[in-house]
Amino acid sequence: MTRLLQLPFFVILIGVGSLAMYVPAAHAFVVRNYFVSRIFFYGGTLFFLLAVLLAVATAANRPSRGPRNQLLALVGAYTLLPLLFAVPFREAVIDTTLFNAWWEMVSSFTTTGATLYVPERLSGSLHLWRALVGWMGGFFVLLTAISVLAPMNLGGFEVLSGAQAGQGAVVAGAGGPASDPSGRLKRYFVTLFPAYAGLTLILWVALLIAGDRPLTAACHAMSTLATSGITPTGGLGKTGSGVAGEFLIFLFLIFGLSRRLYPSGRAVVTGRALIEDPELRMATLLVTLVPALLFLRHWVGALEVNEVKDTVAAIRALWGTVFTVLSFLTTTGFESTDWAEARDWSGLETPGLILAGLAVIGGGVATTAGGVKLLRVYALYRHGEREIERLVHPSSIGGAGAQARQLRRRGAQIAWIFFMLFALSIAVTMLALSLTGLDFEASTIFSVAALSTTGPLAAVTAAQPLSWAELDTAARAIAVVAMVLGRLETLAIIALLNPEFWRN
Repeated sequence: MTRLLQLPFFVILIGVGSLAMYVPAAHAFVVRNYFVSRIFFYGGTLFFLLAVLLAVATAANRPSRGPRNQLLALVGAYTLLPLLFAVPFREAVIDTTLFNAWWEMVSSFTTTGATLYVPERLSGSLHLWRALVGWMGGFFVLLTAISVLAPMNLGGFEVLSGAQAGQGAVVAGAGGPASDPSGRLKRYFVTLFPAYAGLTLILWVALLIAGDRPLTAACHAMSTLATSGITPTGGLGKTGSGVAGEFLIFLFLIFGLSRRLYPSGRAVVTGRALIEDPELRMATLLVTLVPALLFLRHWVGALEVNEVKDTVAAIRALWGTVFTVLSFLTTTGFESTDWAEARDWSGLETPGLILAGLAVIGGGVATTAGGVKLLRVYALYRHGEREIERLVHPSSIGGAGAQARQLRRRGAQIAWIFFMLFALSIAVTMLALSLTGLDFEASTIFSVAALSTTGPLAAVTAAQPLSWAELDTAARAIAVVAMVLGRLETLAIIALLNPEFWRN
C-alpha cells in the first residue's frame, strides 16, 4: 500500500477508474447486452495497462509534495480523468460525440448530476456507469477535502482557523502543507472508504427491501451518498419503493450536512459535541423553517380552494416539502413525488427560487455536497448576531470561548469574501452564458445549478423545465468550467494562482 501511494496521484486514479469499468461490463454481460459489455471490458483492460505502464515509467521519480502540485492534481482529476471515463461511454451510446460524453462524465464526477440524455436513451449499464462515476467522485471529494484541502486551509476549513487560505493546518496530525500527502491519503482512505462503501451498501439493501429494482436501488444508493442526484428512472416517482424509499434516502442525505458524521470528522480540530455542531444546527433550522413557511403558504392556498379538509393531501404535501428541501440543501436534487402534491393540493405554483437558494447554501464542509457550505453561512449568521448585540450593549464582550469569537471575527470575514467570490462567479458565468444566446432566467438557473453542483435544479426552478441538452457547444463548455470551479471552489483556484505556490 505504501509503495502504491508513492506513485503519482493521477496514475493511481487512472488505475482505479479503469478497474471500475469492469462493473458495468459485468452488469451488461449478466443482462446479455454483450455489445456494451465488450466495450467496457476492453476499455478497462486498455486503460489499466496504460496505468501499469505509467506506473513503471514513473516508479523511480520522486513524487512532488508541494501544495501547488496537489491542487494541480485536483484540477487534472476533474478535467482529464472524465475523458478516460468518456471513451467507453462514447462507444456505447449511438449518435453522440466525445465532447458530449466527456461533458456527461465531468457532470457525474463533480457530483453535479446534470445530463444531456433522456433516461430511455441509455441502457441500464450506462446508467450504472454514470452513478458509479458520481459515487467515485463523491468519495474523491471526501478524501481530498480532509487530506489535501484541509491542511492548506481551503474548502471551508479556513473559516475554522481564521488563517489565510492556502496556509496552515486545521487537521490533527496533518503536519501542515509540507508533510507527506501520501501518508495522509493512506490514513484517511483506510478510515473513510469502509464507512462510505458500507453506508452505500446498507442503503442499497434497504431500497431493495422497500421494493426497488436492483439497478435502480444501486444507482439511487450511490447517488444519495455522493449527493449527485443521478437516477436511471428520471425521478423518484417511477420507483417501486415509493414513500418508504424516499424516507430511507432522506435518512442517508443527512450525511451531506456535516463532516463529523464521517469517521474523518474527528480529525478536525473543533472541541464541540455533535449536538452542538454548527452545521447540523443550521441545517436543522433550515429544514424546519423553510418547509414550515412553504406549507403555510400552501395551506393558505388550500383555504381558497376549500381543500383544507383533505388531511392526507396535506400530510403528503408536508412530507414532499421536507424531503425536497433537504435534498436540494445537500445539492443532491432529488425531487419528492409528493412535491407536486403540494401544488395540486393548494393550486399554487411551487417556488423554485427557494430551491435555488438552498442549493447555493449547500451542505457541510468536507462532505460530498457543494454550494457555499453551511459553516460559512453559520459564521456570517453569528457575526450578524454579534453586531446586533453590540447595538444594544455597545460595551459587551462576546463570550462562548475563543474558538467561537475567532469564528465570528476572522472566520466571518473569510466567509464573506468567499460568498462574494461565489456571487461574482455566478455573475461571470451568467454573462458568458448570455453571450451564447440564453435569456436572463435560463442563464441564471444554469449558472447556479453548475456552480452549486446541483444539476437537477434546472428542471425544477423555472416555470418551464429547462434541459441541459438544449445548450449549444459553447454553453456546454462554459457549464463544464462552472462545474469544475464549483467543485474545487474559487478560493482553491485563487490559492493556486498565488505566487507563493510557484516559488521553489
